Amino acid sequence: MTPFQPPGSDWDLGLRGFTANDSLGQTMSQPSFAGSVPRIYHTYLGPLIFEDYAKDLSARLAPGANDRILELACGTGIVTRQIVGAMPKGATLTATDISPPMLEIAKQEVGTDPRVTFQAVDACSLPFAAASFDAIVCQYGVMFFPDKVKAMREARRVLKPRGRYIFNVWDSLQHNPIPRVVHETLGRLFPDNPPLFVAQTPYGWFDRAEIERVTRAGGFTNVTLEEVGFDCAAATAEDVARAWLEGTPLFPALQERGVTDLTAVRQTVTKELAARFGDKPCRSTIRAVVVTAA
Repeated sequence: MTPFQPPGSDWDLGLRGFTANDSLGQTMSQPSFAGSVPRIYHTYLGPLIFEDYAKDLSARLAPGANDRILELACGTGIVTRQIVGAMPKGATLTATDISPPMLEIAKQEVGTDPRVTFQAVDACSLPFAAASFDAIVCQYGVMFFPDKVKAMREARRVLKPRGRYIFNVWDSLQHNPIPRVVHETLGRLFPDNPPLFVAQTPYGWFDRAEIERVTRAGGFTNVTLEEVGFDCAAATAEDVARAWLEGTPLFPALQERGVTDLTAVRQTVTKELAARFGDKPCRSTIRAVVVTAA
């Protein structure tokens, strides 16, 4: 695979005037995970970028007997399944997400288990009593919370005094080449109104000092951050293009820009991905920051 090159001029697409410290969710509408998006997200993005980190978070959690665990932003249940598989008898899991369509898929994927309950919940306003949980886990959800400090305070409130909050966030696009190529390609296709979702939300909150500041502002006093990277691969470059264009809020964003047929856009993105990462398979690397707070 061709070595990843440092960002050039294309890196600035959609990032002019933007810093990782901006409170993105307070100035932009909440991204949409509805319609066909959740299922495509689960089918294509899940194995590409989420499964390895789900296993990592579950291993760090290491649930004990009788632990009460809360999962925030559980999405389609990718982490949920890993936790359920590792939970001993007596432990329970409350899996939550703000999106009912995502929760429905999570329920289907996890199946019926008396130890697991699903609930539509706003992470900034948790409907649980203080000191209810032994641990909280959240995979790639914190970036979406409109008031991150408030969400941290809520997490700290519902945790028991010695409870842990384990979450991850994506590192910058510089360290995640595939979404960077998707972002840059869309910027060239829509120069007057580039879709900014990729750069501003999932890959927009990576500054280590800011992550630690927000976490401590939420009431956590012991905070550790660790960079964790994996290789990633999909069967074809087109699968990767479909994952990003149809399995994320880029889908409604493109519709808002008058795209009624994704074929041409998907073909262009597929060509760029294949040229840089190969076609069958399409391989690259991913990197995230994993935070443990107590």
